Amino acid sequence: MSHQLPDVQASRPDVSVGLSQVGVTGVDKLVKIDRGDQRPWVFMAEFSVFVDLPSERKGIDMSRNMEVIDEVLEAATRHEAYRIEDVCGDAAERLLAKHDYTTTAEIEMTAELAAREDTPASGRETQSTFSVIASAVADEDGTREEIGAEVTGMTVCPCSQGMSESRAREKLDDLGVDDEVAEEFLDEVPQPGHSQRGHATLTFTAEGSPDVDLLDVIDTARDAMSARIYNYAKRPDEDHMTYQAHMDAKFVEDCVRTMAEDVVERYDNLDDDVVVHMKQSNDESIHQHNAHAEREITMGTLREELRT
Repeated sequence: MSHQLPDVQASRPDVSVGLSQVGVTGVDKLVKIDRGDQRPWVFMAEFSVFVDLPSERKGIDMSRNMEVIDEVLEAATRHEAYRIEDVCGDAAERLLAKHDYTTTAEIEMTAELAAREDTPASGRETQSTFSVIASAVADEDGTREEIGAEVTGMTVCPCSQGMSESRAREKLDDLGVDDEVAEEFLDEVPQPGHSQRGHATLTFTAEGSPDVDLLDVIDTARDAMSARIYNYAKRPDEDHMTYQAHMDAKFVEDCVRTMAEDVVERYDNLDDDVVVHMKQSNDESIHQHNAHAEREITMGTLREELRT
């Protein structure tokens, strides 16, 4: 004889407080993205799945959440998707439809993307890896999707470099080098400054899918730092990276502002209400702390700021 099991999750909690996010994290799924005539991207992606929970309900239907995420991501694996963020958007909408007690469903995804490229001086083929970021939030007003990436690069401290340049200028003067020659030398041969490995993050969020190309977003974030770095490098490549970085020394704040300027120039097609999130974190080489700067802003407000 079978017995009806009580629906404990639907009962009233001891403390009647609503929760904005309840769900599961660390869900690994294989996702395949169609790229037309190019080889598709295949990700082992990690998902987090959340819904909001009203104050009168003890818990969510955890197994139902897993059923939905399995359903939509297995479908995305069998039938190639065209945009990573659309996988999140589809899952969020399905999740919202499956839960009659929720008003918001949210999907977050991270994955590693490997892309082939040539080293800057020797022209050797190598692979670079980037962290892809995607998410979606579905509610009664529609679905907002986010796409972007976190990339690594190199930065050089302008303050440290300025002190080295001052020392070099004094030494050149002591050696009797003409001021004009000394300035020409310092313009062509950047002086040392302490360097950092930088982590730049750039994402766009819009109603539906943001109209941006992921590889272009990656390029925008990489180019905001002092220099790109590569997984593989011969000595000419090492010289190229070091020289480029010291020729374009930047504070962590400069990186975010460079990113902001490039975003406005590159993405004039985006509506003013698209939200752009720009973040830079640098692993300091001569300090025990790290440096950080970021800005989240609508494209319209960013355009207006850069006009003034």
